[in-house]
Amino acid sequence: MRFFLFGFLFIAFPVILWAQNGTITGKVISTDVQAPLARANVFLSNATVGTATLNDGTFTMHGVKPGQYELVVTYVGYDTYYKTIMVGAAPIQLNIEMHLKTTAMDEVSIVAHKFSKENFDMFLKDFVGTSNNAKKCRVVNPKAVDLVYHKLNKVLEGSSDEFLIIDNKALGYRIKFLINDFKSDYISNIISYSGKVLYEELKGSKAQVVKWHQKREEAYYGSSMHFFRSLLHGKLAEEGFVLHRLIRKPNPKRPAPIIIQQKRDKFYEEQNRDSLNYWNAIYDLPKYNETLIRQPINELEVVRRTEQDGVFAITFPDYLYVMYTKKRDEDNFSGVYRTLDMANYLTSIITLYKPYALFDLNGVVISQQSTLYEGAWSKDKIAELLPIDYAPDIAVKK
Repeated sequence: MRFFLFGFLFIAFPVILWAQNGTITGKVISTDVQAPLARANVFLSNATVGTATLNDGTFTMHGVKPGQYELVVTYVGYDTYYKTIMVGAAPIQLNIEMHLKTTAMDEVSIVAHKFSKENFDMFLKDFVGTSNNAKKCRVVNPKAVDLVYHKLNKVLEGSSDEFLIIDNKALGYRIKFLINDFKSDYISNIISYSGKVLYEELKGSKAQVVKWHQKREEAYYGSSMHFFRSLLHGKLAEEGFVLHRLIRKPNPKRPAPIIIQQKRDKFYEEQNRDSLNYWNAIYDLPKYNETLIRQPINELEVVRRTEQDGVFAITFPDYLYVMYTKKRDEDNFSGVYRTLDMANYLTSIITLYKPYALFDLNGVVISQQSTLYEGAWSKDKIAELLPIDYAPDIAVKK
């Protein structure tokens, strides 16, 4: 039976055994001068795997965890090279051709915005976060990100032409993020971003390494990565996850967010307190009338295999309500629906923009613009994120 673009097959659990780590080798050459490129940067985006080419343009990366990655190659003066690869037990051999950048300045309009501390502070809050982990993060080169705030639409947008470097001293990583696009919509309260990122281990004392290991485990358990890996292996209950179907209908008493914001701005400027208080109360109304189906959902109802090895799909009607029963929501996050008799477990809601979302062996969603997270996972910013090749419960050398 075929659904959507892929032939989905029901999974019989357990289906996945982690394959042995893979090896990637290759050679990087310039097509323009027909010569190898030495010291080109080669890395797997969103992972801790990276290297540089030798004098003959060759490179090797060993011990790569199985899964789908985007391989990135950068070299000064050349267009960046991208290639999606699926790593398994079989070695991967690549011949990479790089092209000199073409600079047609008369055809391209480049706009750089003046650095604004106000805009950067907004970006820092939405991109890095405000958690205890975020307080231990330091942006090395804040001017690397170009930001512009659209006051009328209340949208902050940004991008970077070079890597934004963030030292996360809570988790022990240096994060190099090349931001393709960043957007924070203060009316819809939706934050989105995309780009290429490389994680590097920070150097620290033995005590720091032990602490970083502990904080990484805390960040991992209950995360979306932990959820998708548990889902794939049929271990949701064992790992502490419980799934429910959530049904939503728009609240007819609450106008569209843009209308509410326009009214609040108008009466704020007019200093009309009574009208402002009225629209503030409207703003506080729930967006939806919600019903939680109390019968739990199991793995077989939401996860499918696809015809592509190592790629799987999650699909469900309405919204997926994900509870992690091994942690409590200590912040009393008010953005998710709860019935009065429910325990205050860490809870997230997944919305699918498409009929399905694709994810890989590493537990990472790989289909672009396919999912929206609310609740606990929406609070996980850069300060909480782990590289996709992260594995928990690894012994730390004393």
